[in-house]
Amino acid sequence: MPTERSGTRKLIAGRWVRWDDTRAEQAYACGLWVRETLADALRRAARETPDRELVVDGDHRLDAKTLYAQATALAQAMLARAPSGSVVSFMLPNWHEAAVIYLAATLAGMVVNPILPSLRDRDLLFILKDVDSRLIFVPSSLRQHDYGAMMSRVTAQLAAPPEVIILRGEAGDHTPYTSLIKRHAIEQELPALDPDAVRMVLYTSGTTGRPKGVLHSHNSIHALIRQIQQHWLIEPGDKFLVPSPISHIGGSIYVFECPLLLGTTAALMERWNADDAVALVDVEHCTHMAGATPFLEQMVAAARQAGTRLHSLKVFICGGASVPPALIRDASAHFDRAAVTRVYGSTEVPVTTVGAPRRDDLAHAANTDGRPGIAEVKLVGHLAAAAGDGEIHARGPQMLVGYLHSEDETDSFDSEGYFRTGDLARWVDDRYLVVTGRAKDIIIRNGENISPKEIEDILIGHPDIAEVAIVGMPDDRTGERACAVVVPKHRRGPDIQSLRNFLDAQGVARFKVPEQVVIREALPKNDTGKVLKHEIRAALTRESGTAER
Repeated sequence: MPTERSGTRKLIAGRWVRWDDTRAEQAYACGLWVRETLADALRRAARETPDRELVVDGDHRLDAKTLYAQATALAQAMLARAPSGSVVSFMLPNWHEAAVIYLAATLAGMVVNPILPSLRDRDLLFILKDVDSRLIFVPSSLRQHDYGAMMSRVTAQLAAPPEVIILRGEAGDHTPYTSLIKRHAIEQELPALDPDAVRMVLYTSGTTGRPKGVLHSHNSIHALIRQIQQHWLIEPGDKFLVPSPISHIGGSIYVFECPLLLGTTAALMERWNADDAVALVDVEHCTHMAGATPFLEQMVAAARQAGTRLHSLKVFICGGASVPPALIRDASAHFDRAAVTRVYGSTEVPVTTVGAPRRDDLAHAANTDGRPGIAEVKLVGHLAAAAGDGEIHARGPQMLVGYLHSEDETDSFDSEGYFRTGDLARWVDDRYLVVTGRAKDIIIRNGENISPKEIEDILIGHPDIAEVAIVGMPDDRTGERACAVVVPKHRRGPDIQSLRNFLDAQGVARFKVPEQVVIREALPKNDTGKVLKHEIRAALTRESGTAER
């Protein structure tokens, strides 16, 4: 396929991507990048193992031949509506149809754009216009929300709206999904694919500005899958329990990629429920699960309540939010044979560290965020020289191939092509990373730097605290003060003196002790369980300190 060069960018299949000849050559040489795509893997699975189950969704069980047939029919329908290279969006919970849509778009040479079903008109309008989506798949309704009506409102505001396809319900004025997965009398030849071409656009949360479209290629995702195969004890026949949203990189790969590239099966959960998760692990004999801290906390509690140690579970990967070391130790002690470990990554550089997934290495699994796998990591900045902490810069064959808009790359990469994560960390035992917080999440009080994550990890052990987030608030006297926003285990919750006594007993420096406590019933979080501190700060600012105790 013809390409054009422009500095560090390269035009591939009609889209500009970041490119480095030397690093690309290395990725191909070691097999992390390959000359085929997921479309080839799907055809091979349908031919060689047609009856192997790939996706389990309640009573729906998709084998390779069925998934291939439905994806091929849908690919033909897609190409009848939009040219190869177009963007196809879906805004779905963890349903098996999403795998059909993802693979159909792959076969059709289109770019997939997963969107969180929790988003509403404003965000959806921005994304569809920004990415120029040509097709979007949504539920008829989900959790009392009418998606068809929302799509009518949103598309009415677009000069070139996408066609709306409705799943599992009345389509109204839109197109029913079932009409698209039937074989068409006239079929066109499916396009040849370039493995270096963009295959997915994922939007970041946009907590500090407008969302950014993160671009991944067939090969960047392939490298990611090969990395987890190598480090997470994955074998053909293993089964992932997938409660994490398929609209995030952390959920999508276990459903769309691993079954075809690694010979696994994905068991989907539409909505998280710890009791149901425990039952599914035991009934389906799930071997792997990845999820944020709340998933692990609730799963351990539910397993204890059910009297099971989840014998089939080999690995639990915990990330996406602050992971207390005590939680890793507790889960490791309760699960019969599972290696439980912390990991670190982002949409831009997924699975930057692979954790420490061995039961005989609990110290590193609990107390660090693991070691880099195929990613190169360096810590940069004055903090690294002063105290061992620095900003994480990462690059690797699994990293993004750019942003949808090149201007978003300004200041996002250093001169060596490392992605500037904005996260702070330090090295432990030479090769293990401990993430200490966000570069923008440092509280500076009387000239002293306070890492909120450090204090959060300690306070989560307080007997009266279920959840806690430390945020910095403006203070006329000290510049900033630390506010502990607490979800209590008991009705009243701890006060300032209780926190001070607890932290004093742990040997914490007094300047790090929060000066304010606010009690909340819950902390605002995104769909991966990450606490949204910008929302906490905004609420506290509106309340003008009236909730101080």
